[in-house]
Amino acid sequence: MAHNDQVAPIAEGDFIQSLGKGLAVIRAFSAERKSMTLSEVAAATGISKPSARRIVLTLQALGYMSSTDGAFRLLPKVLDLGYAYISSFELPEIAQPHLDALNEQLGEVCSLGVLDGGDVIYLARSQSQRVMSTTIRIGSRIDPAATAVGRVLLAHLSEAELTSFLDAHTFQAYTEHTVTDPEAMRDRLTLIRDRGWELADQERELGVRTIAAPITDMQGETVAAVNIATNYMRVPMDRLLDEFLTALLDTAARIKSDLADYR
Repeated sequence: MAHNDQVAPIAEGDFIQSLGKGLAVIRAFSAERKSMTLSEVAAATGISKPSARRIVLTLQALGYMSSTDGAFRLLPKVLDLGYAYISSFELPEIAQPHLDALNEQLGEVCSLGVLDGGDVIYLARSQSQRVMSTTIRIGSRIDPAATAVGRVLLAHLSEAELTSFLDAHTFQAYTEHTVTDPEAMRDRLTLIRDRGWELADQERELGVRTIAAPITDMQGETVAAVNIATNYMRVPMDRLLDEFLTALLDTAARIKSDLADYR
């Protein structure tokens, strides 16, 4: 299931510009922009400074934002917006017991992600007792090009959607192993479609290997991806591609089956 940021066609009189601007302000904040002045908010969103001021003051009054010394930042109440979506979407609820079983079987972090615009967003997760350096949590957004779960989702976009993504995406070298060439990435995605799974070996973070597989609906459309993350020193490649891959593919099939029964 591919998501994008394009606005669906709507009659001019039905579009509430102030709501659209308010959501744009919320989405402008990120790990790189945790705090912004009013001028920075306006610049990041393309909204005029007077409009930006009214929006941030409204968000502050509603408890979604705080202000200190002229700098604004989001408050935890913003998470309610995301959790409203997650709680209304049956897939995380269906997948969670399977992620928990996979985590119990392998003792590694297991997650479920979907593609949302240009990011992967995690909707469910089962955490092992082992400490992982990665700080990915439910609701986290990450670059899909540098992760196994993201590339599985990208591999099942339509040709037009994939071309649009590759043309617009800024490829970042997170480590020396990261694939950053768009054509090499296209070849990699073709391989993923053919074999039905993907491995990212220390591409997003040194020491971390992830392996992922798609979850499809009854129509064969990819709606999400499930992954396992582990430390490269703890799990050798042969075990990852044997025991872990078998368990991962089995889990994806079980989630697909339960999703079909639910619907």
